[in-house]
Amino acid sequence: MLIVMKPDATQADIDRVIGIIEKLGFRGHTMPGENRTAIGITGNKGAVDPTHFENLPGVADAIRVTKPYKLISNDLRPEKSSIKVGNAFIGDGSLAMIAGPCAVESEEQVFKVAEIVAASGAKFFRGGAFKPRTSPYAFQGKGEDGLKILAQVRDQFGLNIVTEAMDERGVDLVVKYGDCIQIGARNMQNFSLLKYVGQTRKPVLLKRGLSATLDELLLAAEYIMSEGNYDVILCERGIRTFADHARNTLDISIVPAIRRVSHLPVIIDPSHASGHNYMVEPLARAGVAVGADGLIIEVHPCPEEALCDGAQALTPEQYSDLIVGVKSLHSTITKTTTTQPELQTA
Repeated sequence: MLIVMKPDATQADIDRVIGIIEKLGFRGHTMPGENRTAIGITGNKGAVDPTHFENLPGVADAIRVTKPYKLISNDLRPEKSSIKVGNAFIGDGSLAMIAGPCAVESEEQVFKVAEIVAASGAKFFRGGAFKPRTSPYAFQGKGEDGLKILAQVRDQFGLNIVTEAMDERGVDLVVKYGDCIQIGARNMQNFSLLKYVGQTRKPVLLKRGLSATLDELLLAAEYIMSEGNYDVILCERGIRTFADHARNTLDISIVPAIRRVSHLPVIIDPSHASGHNYMVEPLARAGVAVGADGLIIEVHPCPEEALCDGAQALTPEQYSDLIVGVKSLHSTITKTTTTQPELQTA
């Protein structure tokens, strides 16, 4: 159920509704908006009687929600969410650039890339301290030592750190050292991990699973939000199809599909989608063109020497070219969508 408050509802009115929800044995989730506050109810096994709320002061309406997801829905929050990550935002209308190496290999390597990323105007830095690899013999990451290097990047360059956690211990460490917890494609439906992340108050970057449908992605986000963490960013990183010309198939259609039903911001990962650095820039432009809120790009000073996914990493020069192209495209699209010319009639 969704409780819609009147525009002039007071905090006492909202607290009264939350109190009744809790007395009924459920959980209330308050979502302030530009023009109204909505309160979602979770934990109920069946329909909730709307008469509990309809006549309360400050309540405009009590609406039954028939969709499998409640908190990610536009019904709860008509305005698009803007998620604060460190000292910057994703989903605020700007193009968020998240760039860095696939894996933290050394302090020298990470600092070289961080200098380039900061100079480009990006506000977010990616780098893996924990690496889920297909082979158990491949480089698995530097763990906490890698997170400490990433924390130094934030201190020296002012970049906000986005990095993956694979288990509960990893989540605790990312909370300690990072600014945003990344949940990788392989863990998108690790529901116990999603619940644990939901109990933190760090923003979460949730990557779409390798074969996940739109509803499965949205319900994974719902798992996180149902635990009280509403700062979720969705990420399309390519899905498995019959095609073999790229590592995965980038599904840019999911961006408008998400927009239609959810208020959560969505970014594109053209690096993991393609697996080839020559594809990254055109796919990045495609993501911007369909309205993605940001891009997550892999950059390495010497891709041929990378310990992880070197084939999809951009060189510093390629990254600089990409930045110029996507910023120009985003600026053009933003101007086009905000300026509505009058129709010319004969």
